[in-house]
Amino acid sequence: MAFLYEKIDALREYGSSAILPSYIPENLNPTFELRPYQKQAFENFITHFESSNRPKPTQVLFHMATGSGKTLIMAGLMLYLYKQGYRNFLFFVNLSNIVEKTKENFLNAISSKYLFADEIVLDGERIRINQVDNFQYSDQDAINICFTTTQGLHMDMWMAKENGMSFDDFDEQKVVLISDEAHHLNVDTKKKMSADEESSYHSWEQTVKNIFSRNSDNILLEFTATCDLANPAIRTAYENKIIFDYPLAKFYGDRYSKDIITLRSDLTVMERALQALVLSQYRLKVFQDHRLGIKPVVLFKAAKIADSKDFMAEFIETMRKLTGGQLQRLSTAVNNEVMHKAFAYFANNGISFDTLAAELRDDFSEEHCVSVNDDKDATQKQILLNSLEDADNPYRAIFEVKKLDEGWDVLNLFDIVRLYETRQSSGKKIAPATIAEAQLIGRGARYCPFQLNDEQPKFQRKYDEDVTSEMRVCETLYYHCQNDHRYVTELRNALREIGLDTDKIIQREYVLKDEFKATDLYQQGLIFLNDREVKDRKDVRGLTPTVRDNIYRFQAETGASGIDAVMEENAQSVDPAINLKTVHLTIKEIAAINYAVVNKALMKYPIFKFNTLRSYFPNISSTRQFITDNEYLGAVRIDIQSKDEHPTMETLHAAIFYVLGKIADSISGIEETYRGTKTFRAKNIRDVFRNKTVNYTDPHDGGIGISQNDPSVKSDWKIDLSTEDWFVYTDNYGTSEEKAFVAYFRGYVAQLRKMYNRIYLIRNEREFHIYSFEDGERFEPDYVLFLQRDKTDGFEQLQIFIEPKGTQLLEKDAWKEKFLLQLRTEAVPATIFVDDNDYKIWGLHFFNQDNRMKEFDSEFAALIGK
Repeated sequence: MAFLYEKIDALREYGSSAILPSYIPENLNPTFELRPYQKQAFENFITHFESSNRPKPTQVLFHMATGSGKTLIMAGLMLYLYKQGYRNFLFFVNLSNIVEKTKENFLNAISSKYLFADEIVLDGERIRINQVDNFQYSDQDAINICFTTTQGLHMDMWMAKENGMSFDDFDEQKVVLISDEAHHLNVDTKKKMSADEESSYHSWEQTVKNIFSRNSDNILLEFTATCDLANPAIRTAYENKIIFDYPLAKFYGDRYSKDIITLRSDLTVMERALQALVLSQYRLKVFQDHRLGIKPVVLFKAAKIADSKDFMAEFIETMRKLTGGQLQRLSTAVNNEVMHKAFAYFANNGISFDTLAAELRDDFSEEHCVSVNDDKDATQKQILLNSLEDADNPYRAIFEVKKLDEGWDVLNLFDIVRLYETRQSSGKKIAPATIAEAQLIGRGARYCPFQLNDEQPKFQRKYDEDVTSEMRVCETLYYHCQNDHRYVTELRNALREIGLDTDKIIQREYVLKDEFKATDLYQQGLIFLNDREVKDRKDVRGLTPTVRDNIYRFQAETGASGIDAVMEENAQSVDPAINLKTVHLTIKEIAAINYAVVNKALMKYPIFKFNTLRSYFPNISSTRQFITDNEYLGAVRIDIQSKDEHPTMETLHAAIFYVLGKIADSISGIEETYRGTKTFRAKNIRDVFRNKTVNYTDPHDGGIGISQNDPSVKSDWKIDLSTEDWFVYTDNYGTSEEKAFVAYFRGYVAQLRKMYNRIYLIRNEREFHIYSFEDGERFEPDYVLFLQRDKTDGFEQLQIFIEPKGTQLLEKDAWKEKFLLQLRTEAVPATIFVDDNDYKIWGLHFFNQDNRMKEFDSEFAALIGK
């Protein structure tokens, strides 16, 4: 049986899922820009909620990685459900200290983690967030939230008290129940109980179920990162309830987390702690060098509260007396690359051991240390722990045992120091303590957002393709532990169990050949690249190519049904086959069939009202032009699947409405429009290309991350590039399509030598980018080919950008090919100094074995003079 989210994903593929309403992002805190997966989570819920097949009352589970923004999803769903008539929201969680920080996120408008916009406006009305103890006197014009713990809710329900919750609160009105860390609710699901036990057992889970089932319009929203789907009872219970699945592996793969490194050492526990402090201070300096006010935090994890208390006292005393001599001895004791890099940084920047010791004494003094082991303290300090990133937050060091394993939101934690050296596991089973450590690492792996320029993604890792960069330390979490291979193996297994399989990450080195580095091309040669400039709105004459050239898919409702024999064991489900037809139509073609269908769908989106549209596209003269002109909607293609040979008007309207929603979102996100300059400025090749270390996840079968000389590579493409003087790196780890191109190119080298003195093919591992002339879209061509031939004075240089492209991306990336083909006539190379060399900038058709070889062959024939 398919999970609920898988069924919705199938609808999405053909445009039958809901579109995120604009009022949700408009009323959330703009500093938390919605990520693609978060938008998808909203769309999944809305699709389900608005389905006529939705079970009532409605229970769904968002199975999402720690740090993926579950509370932001909660806030957005409150806005959506308010619009659907819901006013009462019951938020409950397992731990009382999590309740405090959650209140801060939902109620305190001046908190850096406040979830809503400064003003919540729905349908022109300002909406208030109202904290309540019960729903008897809730405000019908506000979002009323009652915060409680699971245990507190349970006690209130069964032991009535003044102003407390009671079952009466839920009899007359519909309520949205929000359960954070919802895996704690499954305590009963795992048990087998008799009918008598079931009826008398007032468990937490049963209390929630009792409230939930009191009104058919009630909704239960569950959120967890750790639903135990390996348990058959839980899998059965949640198969048709998991509305969205975004595991830690996907979160890590999409680069929304830090990288994770275990730093094993034979140091004493205190030396291990000092190592973490030095690394933390190095990271602080690197942030400061780039004008980033980010304060890294260190967490010290003990096995027992008494041990944590003792170590904290010892740590404070050590810090008080810390000398440069101790740090100098540490620098000779450590034997790992990142610490060598840190100590080299201090030396190169004139920071002596004594100066460094003085800094650490101050930054990690007693007033900058906090213990969270006591229940009372943890609750009081939860607000401060939830705002460690704030500039006025004093803490750099945190001491704990297990108070922070759940519900802790911290972004600037970069070092975790394990203060004990025991291993709990025996046999094959991973110890619960090690699983808890892995979960803490997963929590600390939340990415600390920063960007060095406006083109970098702020909330994602930026240096996977350059892991030797100085900035890599600013997006890496280090786990400092004992040098015990068996423990580290156990920890890796625990990380794998929670979805972080770091063993699949392989590092590859792109090494420039010494022979190439000795050439004139490397030493004095130039590569020409263009810039991006803001385009005046009056110069905008169409949709961006990424929007206009996208292929949109829509599947009409099929009336699909099935028959299931529920009373027979092992009975087969019967789903009659539906023969769907696919029609490819542009919006202009649909308008020619029935203009009113397109116009009617267009008018449902406020952004397409003519005056608003003109503010984005000043050159349109009418709505009709916007619909029919190929530069705007006219050429937008929709693949429509339906039962009919010719789609009905209803189907056409639904398809247009769906696609226009996607386009409206893209247009509303426009802040400034750009274009690429036609002047290409010269840069030194030696400043652009260098040795690089790149991370690849799970490379296999001759694809990306696999050597061109690997046995898994197709024999026709297998090459030892270290012996080929025309390829500047010692190897190629590109996609299979790239490897096919490199092999193709090798077949032309002998003929090219008859025309050119110098031939160099260089893979672009995110070393350079160019910008499309039309809208300034950033493009990183996979290869640049330099061909030079001598002339009487100087030489002629051809700089040719080449992009191997998989068949599945040909249409989506058509704008890139169009741009490449414009270069030959429109790109103008400009050098700072006048020289006698003749520079030309070209681009070729995509290299694609299935659909572009005729064009590519003819272009290559021209290069060899045929």
